[in-house]
Amino acid sequence: MQAALDKLRARLGEAERIDFAELVTLGAEAKARRLAADDDAAAEGRRKLAEEIRSGALRYSVDLQAAAEVKHLGLIARYDDE
Repeated sequence: MQAALDKLRARLGEAERIDFAELVTLGAEAKARRLAADDDAAAEGRRKLAEEIRSGALRYSVDLQAAAEVKHLGLIARYDDE
């Protein structure tokens, strides 16, 4: 964070003060845009997967027995049993 502020101070010069409220606002807006883009990418991935499932064109073989085990036994990792 210090390095980023030092770069900003160098660009602004000594006459202009850093507006931290503006920096927080800009950072929050950038983060919100990034999260929205991640959400859009995830939604697109889900849409493509659903279409592959509906069309029967899955590119990967599915182990139906393993899928049934996960469904019935749950997704709890059992690292203590090792």
